[in-house]
Amino acid sequence: MSLGDHLEDLRRRVILSLVGLLPIFIAALIFGTGLLGIIIRPAQQALRARGLPAALQVTGPLEMFSAYVRVAVVLTVLVGSPWILWQIWKFIAPGLYRHERRFVQILGPLSAALTVSAGLFLYYIMLPVVLLFFIGFGSSIGVGSVDIAPPPTDTTFSTAPLLTADPPDPTPGEFWINTDRMEFRLAIDDRGSTSVRAIPLTSGTGVAQQYRVMEYVKLVFSLGLAFGVGFQMPVVILLLGWVGLVERSFLTRYRRYAVLGCAVVSAILTPADPVSMLLLLVPLFLLYELGILLLRVVPAERLAPEGDTDDEADSGDEADRDLDADAANADTNDEDRSS
Repeated sequence: MSLGDHLEDLRRRVILSLVGLLPIFIAALIFGTGLLGIIIRPAQQALRARGLPAALQVTGPLEMFSAYVRVAVVLTVLVGSPWILWQIWKFIAPGLYRHERRFVQILGPLSAALTVSAGLFLYYIMLPVVLLFFIGFGSSIGVGSVDIAPPPTDTTFSTAPLLTADPPDPTPGEFWINTDRMEFRLAIDDRGSTSVRAIPLTSGTGVAQQYRVMEYVKLVFSLGLAFGVGFQMPVVILLLGWVGLVERSFLTRYRRYAVLGCAVVSAILTPADPVSMLLLLVPLFLLYELGILLLRVVPAERLAPEGDTDDEADSGDEADRDLDADAANADTNDEDRSS
C-alpha cells in the first residue's frame, strides 16, 4: 500500500471507532447516574463506619452534572476500548509477521484481564481501607470532652426505637433511629402524603468532613489510572524478556531489589499510609512473580521458532536467494568467457 492508501485506511478506522463509541456514550449517559452512585458508595460506607454523615456535597450548580458527564465519558472509553483496540489491530495487523501477531494476541487479553483486576482490587480492597484511614485520622483531631452531670429530678426522656430499616407505613409524627444509615428519621404529612425526613447522627468530632463529589470522582479515577498502569507489570516483564533485555535467571536472582522497587511504586501510587502501601506492595510482588512464571511458560522461542515467518517473508527470502543464484551464474559465465 502507498502512503496515501495507509492514510485513507487510518482515516476509515478512526471514523469507525468514533461511530462505534456513539451508542456506548448514549447508553453511558442513561446509566451514568447509577454508576456515579456505585462510585461514591465506598465513601458513604466509610463515613458511616466512622459515625459521620454519609453524604457528599457539591459547591456549585454545575459540579454534579460535571461529575456525571465525566463518569459517562470514562465509562464510554472503558466499555468501548475493545472496539477501539480492534480497529487499531485491523490497521496494524497486515504489517506484522505471523510470530509478531502471536505476541499481540497474548499480550492483549493479558493486559485487559490485569486492568479489570486492578479496578476490582481498587474498588473492593484499596478504597475502603484508604478512606477509613483518612476519615478516621481527620475525625480524631480537635475532639473535645463533653461534660457529664446528673439531670434535674423532673426530667423525662423520650425513647426512639432503634431499627435497621424504615417501617413500611409510618404515621405522621412517628420517629425512629435507622441504625443502618445512622439517621434520626421522622414521618411528616407532606401535602396529603406521608414523607420521611432525616437528621444525620454523628459522633463527636472537631473537624467536619464534607467531601465534594467532583474531587472524590477525580481521586477515584486518578487512582484507577495509577493502579491500571501498575498492574501491567507481567506485560512489561514479558516484553522485556521477549526482546532479550532481561532473562528469567536475572529476574529470579534480584528478587530482593524487586521487593524494594515494588515498595517504592506502592509509596508513589498510594497516599503513603502504611496499610495501603502494604496492600499494594503484596499484589505488585505477586504480579512480578507472575511475569517470571509467564516468561518461563511462554518464552519467545515458543511463539517465534526459527524459520517461522509469514508468506511475505518467505517470498522475500526466496527472491533474495534467486538474486544470489543469478549473481553466482553470472560470475561463472564470466569466468568461462575469460578462460
